[in-house]
Amino acid sequence: IITMYFSDHNPPHFHARYGNDKAEYDIHTLAVLAGKLPKRAHVLVVEWALEHREELLMNWERAIVPSELVKIKPLE
Repeated sequence: IITMYFSDHNPPHFHARYGNDKAEYDIHTLAVLAGKLPKRAHVLVVEWALEHREELLMNWERAIVPSELVKIKPLE
């Protein structure tokens, strides 16, 4: 599950959750800022984020306002 929070702190990032594991990812670098996911989940999150980086950044800008976020397609 990928989430963003309104009025969240910099740098631009998103939160990923897989079962009981959680991690925060920098949108620009896709580095893990906090937490940890199992390796397979981490690889899938990074693959998805690479495909949707521009959409993630646009949603980050919306979250700052705050304004409604746009749903991003899952990894296929």
